[in-house]
Amino acid sequence: MPITRLMQADAMVYKALMLHAYAHAADAFTSTPQERAQEPDSWWLQRIAHPQGLTVVCGAFADASLVGTVSVEFSGKTKTRHKGLVVAMFVHLDFRGQGLARQLMQAAIAHALARPGLRLLQLEVTQGNTAAEDLYLSLGFKAYGVEPMAVWTPDGFRAKVHMSLDLEQDVSLRVQRA
Repeated sequence: MPITRLMQADAMVYKALMLHAYAHAADAFTSTPQERAQEPDSWWLQRIAHPQGLTVVCGAFADASLVGTVSVEFSGKTKTRHKGLVVAMFVHLDFRGQGLARQLMQAAIAHALARPGLRLLQLEVTQGNTAAEDLYLSLGFKAYGVEPMAVWTPDGFRAKVHMSLDLEQDVSLRVQRA
């Protein structure tokens, strides 16, 4: 399944998939579906097509349906321009186990490598989501801390594992960047 960068025309299918994600993978996100449903369409459009180019959103389509997505947010601030934050990683349950999450993350990393001056990718993953943690570790991310009680869920508080990928340290990544 090809991974593509989402464009303005994809904003509403992106919104639909993410609202599904917030409802069906509640422990993975810090927002509720109700909170995100209240966002105007312009918010979703800006997520995909930020006016200053501070986001990249990649998606996987099955026929005309968006079934997986990942976003990278970049900082516009001088002191933090070297970092990108991976957010909104989700693959629809019906399409898991096909390698889409790995392909999406590889696309996110490729976009990060192409961005001049970007040195570090960061992300948070809910502690106990071993499939996601294992994926990120296999891609070179390293855990650097655990935030206790990071998010309240119907099952109680959940911790978040903070992970980072130094885009200059891994030799194979430097080769990809060149």
